[in-house]
Amino acid sequence: MTLQERDKKHLWHPLTQHKIHPDALPIVKAKGALLYDEYDKTYIDGIASWYTAMYGHCNDYILEKVQEQMQQLDQIVFAGFTHQPAIKLSEELIKILPANQEKIFFSDNGSTANEVGIKMALQYHFNKGEKRNTIIAFKDGFHGDTFGAMSASGLSVYNGPFEDFFINVKRISTPNFENIDSVIKQLQTYIETNEVAAFIYEPLVQGANAMHMYEARYLNQILSICKENNVITIADEVMTGFGKTGKVFASDFVETKPDIISMSKALTAGFVPMAITSCTQEIYNAFLDDSIGKAFFHAHTYSANPIACSVALAAIELLQTEEFQNHISRIIRAHENFDEQIKNHPKVRATRQKGVIYALELNIEMDRYGKKRYEIFDHFMQNGVCLRPLGNTVYVLPPYVITNEQLNYIHDVILTLLDKI
Repeated sequence: MTLQERDKKHLWHPLTQHKIHPDALPIVKAKGALLYDEYDKTYIDGIASWYTAMYGHCNDYILEKVQEQMQQLDQIVFAGFTHQPAIKLSEELIKILPANQEKIFFSDNGSTANEVGIKMALQYHFNKGEKRNTIIAFKDGFHGDTFGAMSASGLSVYNGPFEDFFINVKRISTPNFENIDSVIKQLQTYIETNEVAAFIYEPLVQGANAMHMYEARYLNQILSICKENNVITIADEVMTGFGKTGKVFASDFVETKPDIISMSKALTAGFVPMAITSCTQEIYNAFLDDSIGKAFFHAHTYSANPIACSVALAAIELLQTEEFQNHISRIIRAHENFDEQIKNHPKVRATRQKGVIYALELNIEMDRYGKKRYEIFDHFMQNGVCLRPLGNTVYVLPPYVITNEQLNYIHDVILTLLDKI
């Protein structure tokens, strides 16, 4: 019996309607930017396995650090205990985060990182004696699948059955040249008429919203108004963090810095799950009190797992090397050259790029997870390229170690798609 046949007996996959799409492709090995299936076919991982394996699959340097840590300390409860990998990670992370960040809190994944951020903001006001119960978020943002994060997300394709159970969220449009005045007016109205605790946002690039991009200057206006009204700002850097936008964090492009930042995905380089929510000293201070009830009672069993911390430390070290900074610059230039080649193609409606993230909209109408989308997905897989279209948007977000030849091949397969559709 093949792995694919065995998979069908017991496994339930995410984002999958199993009646229509019962098959999952077994991957048995990965190295660098390449995936290998059980039939000995090779695929270029053009999305770094959901933006995680940015330093390449099974990176030798990270593997070495993991093996060292596994022989020293595997797991210890983080309530009442601490360890060197977590302490060292906090020190190294604070060095590269925006300058106002001072404290870090561990959890398990991107969704829980945002959940923690939302709870921090709500309890911050509660501890200050204010009852603020409203969150502001962008209409088409996505922040995860736990309830607080899901409440803040605006993509109903994921959230429809649960909307009656959400926390109170008011939504504004992502800003642009044409709508910035109306967005600001709507924001101010919400703040005046609601007890607003926080504004959560994906800075500059909305991943699940088909890599929608917007400008830092408009975001800065929104953040400035939030600051003036003591609305806690939460930057969801789960997707954008750790070099993908061309800077370490997308928030580095924005003058007004967030109060809280959520991180995951590339944080641990695709090796193990872990997430971090950082915050300012002011946020942290609101939880310091003689009353134990004002403490932040949120915990995950594997918080600050020593092995995960050692992975994150190795990844941060690699990111800051000249080698990986050159990789990032090389990918950016390659995308720019490809854009010049296709941006006026009749089958291309629009293109956009931020750092190593490149997206193009096909000039066809289609559902986000409809038949046409799966035909496009199959085109890529049959040609040995792993890309996951979001509706009519094809995007490339490759591992930093991808070779020029591999990246050029991805671009060529996209060109064959344009000629085919």
